[in-house]
Amino acid sequence: MFELKRLSRDSIPSALEKAMRYRLLHEPGEAESICQDVLCCEPDNQQALVLLLLALTDRFGKNYGISLTHAREVLPRLHDPYERAYYAGIVSERQAKALLQRGSPGAEFEAYEALRDAMTCYEEAEAIRPPENDDALLRWNACVRLIVHNKLSARTEERITLSLE
Repeated sequence: MFELKRLSRDSIPSALEKAMRYRLLHEPGEAESICQDVLCCEPDNQQALVLLLLALTDRFGKNYGISLTHAREVLPRLHDPYERAYYAGIVSERQAKALLQRGSPGAEFEAYEALRDAMTCYEEAEAIRPPENDDALLRWNACVRLIVHNKLSARTEERITLSLE
């Protein structure tokens, strides 16, 4: 019905700055749209992929219909193994926060598992981090504090005995 208009390559840096501003203005849908426009011109643009991933996760828990799968599909497109691990942690951590915010039955157990997954990703990133980059450690510590503050724990198996009478 409509054909999207393509950006000029010269406008990509300013488009990415706009995407960052839209994220800061809490308009992740606008940021996502800009990133998709950039990726139409430069499918491998790493900055656009990171901003896209962050814009998608900004929308978790806000009833925008963004799935965890959609965000995770971006991760393999990141070239740097550190960034793949670090941003995989971000995805899981933001999923956990959305689960806690939603507060549905069992959410605290799911949030705990998502935080533990994030912590595993951050540990992987920590092992290969660039010099003087402690971002993964900061995020790992934040996950620990969320677990402790919210008194989260793993789900335990409950044995249910059913009567056959």
